[in-house]
Amino acid sequence: MVFPSSSVLRRFLLWTGAALLTGLLLVVLAVALFGWNWLRAPIERMTLQKTGRALVVSGDLTVGFGWPVARLHAAGVSFANPAWAKEKQMVTAEGVEVSLDLSTLLQRSMSFTEVRLDHAAIYLEQSTDKRKSWLLDTNQQDESARIHIGRVALDHGTLGYDDAGQKTSLRAELSTASGTANSAPGLDLSYSVTGQFKGMPVKVQGSGGPVLALRDTSQPYPLKLTASVGPTDVQVDGTITGLLALSAVDVQMALRGGSLEQLYPLLGIAFPVTRGYTAEGHLLHTDKRWRFEKFTGRVGASDIVGFVEVNTGGKRPALSAAVTSHLLALDDLGPMIGARSGSVAQAVKDPLAQKRVLPDLPFNAERWDSVDADVQLSAKTLRRAEALPLEDLTVHLNLRDSVLTLDPLNFGLAGGQLQTRITLDGRSSPIQATAQVRAHKLLLAKLFPTVDLNQTSIGQINGEFDLTGSGNSVGGMLASSNGKLGLMVAGGQISKLMLEKAGLHLWEILTLSLTGDKQVKLRCAVADFNVKAGVMQTEALVFDTQVTTLLGSGSIDLAHEKLDLTLTPKTKATSPVALRSPIYVRGSFAQPQLSIDKGQVAARAAGAVALGLVNPILALLPLIDAGPGQDSDCGQLVRDARALPHVASPHTQRQ
Repeated sequence: MVFPSSSVLRRFLLWTGAALLTGLLLVVLAVALFGWNWLRAPIERMTLQKTGRALVVSGDLTVGFGWPVARLHAAGVSFANPAWAKEKQMVTAEGVEVSLDLSTLLQRSMSFTEVRLDHAAIYLEQSTDKRKSWLLDTNQQDESARIHIGRVALDHGTLGYDDAGQKTSLRAELSTASGTANSAPGLDLSYSVTGQFKGMPVKVQGSGGPVLALRDTSQPYPLKLTASVGPTDVQVDGTITGLLALSAVDVQMALRGGSLEQLYPLLGIAFPVTRGYTAEGHLLHTDKRWRFEKFTGRVGASDIVGFVEVNTGGKRPALSAAVTSHLLALDDLGPMIGARSGSVAQAVKDPLAQKRVLPDLPFNAERWDSVDADVQLSAKTLRRAEALPLEDLTVHLNLRDSVLTLDPLNFGLAGGQLQTRITLDGRSSPIQATAQVRAHKLLLAKLFPTVDLNQTSIGQINGEFDLTGSGNSVGGMLASSNGKLGLMVAGGQISKLMLEKAGLHLWEILTLSLTGDKQVKLRCAVADFNVKAGVMQTEALVFDTQVTTLLGSGSIDLAHEKLDLTLTPKTKATSPVALRSPIYVRGSFAQPQLSIDKGQVAARAAGAVALGLVNPILALLPLIDAGPGQDSDCGQLVRDARALPHVASPHTQRQ
């Protein structure tokens, strides 16, 4: 192998060094004579070639070299949007200064550690076919064809974003207020935003730090804003780290809206339909966890405190929450189960309105797949109608793979417990529902708080309901339900006057009204219904005391909310004056109607009048109720009740 001589090598190095020095001197001379403006045309040509869009630098260009960061400043800059975009220019600015990380050029990418803009207008857009104007390939679809920007400093400017596919169009005006009396420390940038987000009107007023830390995770960005998005109002005050990735959030947040359901377009997570709400608390975010903690607020007339946490690291967001209410208004639960506001009150008030009592608004089961949830709710006191003896509430809600389970759903009721387990399977349409309800030690004296004669009653009610059904609302599920329903009271005491009124024993009613009410022994009470296709048919309906037995038959139509029951009183002791008649319970759930067999009562009264013409004493004979004269076995009464045919009222027969 032959090596060049030392003299030849020396001459090569000298010529090479001279060439490099000459080139450098020419560059220095060009910069000295003409500045850096000679670079504008090559940069513009290269940009057009790579992106298919025009870059224009109409002012002076200066370059400050350094390693690894070089600084470039240009005046009068514009960069075009793609031809399909609404706005012609993507960026226009009176002045642009960028800090270019030269080391990224070796990796065939480009990164600006910082960009400073003076009086800029920036318009970004995403098309319906998912092209993005900020991607710099010719088709605007290559996610790697973007410039990575660490921080942005804005003086005055306009930002715009359009996404027709998401019905979103936003315009923001920004200005710096550094050194003015109105600017809070660290919040020199003021901004306002108007437009629409996912079809909802948006309005934002806020302030923040003068430098937008888009990717910088070393310095939290201070932020303060007041916003309205559709029906939802938000206030935020705190810091955000990494504005693009939201790597950390630590803010105080206040929310106000017409229903929690309205958060779905904003968060993509299903929440229940509620009355108007407010909440204020501490919002934290790290990694994949969002936590709204130590919040207080109201839903309707009910107070709430607790926390909500969402973890976004799984197949779908996983929400967990624990909420407590010291005073929960029962009406505020109505929208959650599909009850129309004021529907029950209107139906009761107006018999011609034909309004339904059972909730009939459908659940949004198609949204249940957006989240898995585990929620605990407890209420220490319930605000409810006087006639409804509910006391407290405990709920554990679990939603997984579109199957919603309430287990338990427990109410304190009339001094006892109503223990419930409900499953709603939203994977099918209509929703498949199952419900198991256990009534445990309900006190007779508290069950009907508005009935004065019942206040001194003694006895406990126990029972079980087991129902299955299908439907997209509570009313629909009950209208198709099948199963069993049973209630029983074994022993106790009850108002004698109330029983005599049920038996239409006029003499005893008059006597007890003058001398005072008494308690009589309640031997047993049984209500046993078989439910098929939404119709509750009596298997046994018995109410047995030492003075009277009531035997019932008939049905309750859950689909049409109609009552059709017949109660037949049987007196155990002779009553000198009684208008003995079956009692008919008819009408709707909203307008129940009690009536008697007027023909039978009239016949007894007519007989008394006819005999009275012969002898006044004989007039009492048709009104005397001799009774069976004995106490019957409760078990036998139940068997007798099950053997009863359904007896229609005269009104029903005429129909």
